[in-house]
Amino acid sequence: MATITGPLSGDAKNTVAEALQGALVDLIDLSLVAKQAHWNLVGTHFRSIHLQLDEVVALARTHMDTIAERAVALGVNPDGRAATISRSSKLQQPESGWIEDGKVLATITDVLDGISKRMYERIRATEEADPVSQDLLIAVAQEIDKQHWMFQAQR
Repeated sequence: MATITGPLSGDAKNTVAEALQGALVDLIDLSLVAKQAHWNLVGTHFRSIHLQLDEVVALARTHMDTIAERAVALGVNPDGRAATISRSSKLQQPESGWIEDGKVLATITDVLDGISKRMYERIRATEEADPVSQDLLIAVAQEIDKQHWMFQAQR
């Protein structure tokens, strides 16, 4: 069996692995939460929020792949299994059934706020350990912050 190795070892590798896995969990669950809200959204602002939720899903899916591939390049196995996401996610879940547009805005704003805060923690944690991974996390944070602002502005 082939073994994947990377440039990091010891504490640096463990720190980066934890940061990347946390980011991966946040991004996978963000894509699921946003799709759930997208499918069950109702209200006078349906169309614009519906389309904006697709943007959130697209950014989450793009960045989750980049984050997972960075982990693999470092010799770390990313874990995106449903059981792992369910057990590890810190995201607020949308309620079941139809969700009024104002409630969707509030939920997604809160979800993005939490992800943003955790991304900044990961950025700080990876500063010395691996600037390349830190750069990827900065890119994620930039897009999460932008979406957070856009959802927040509609409330």
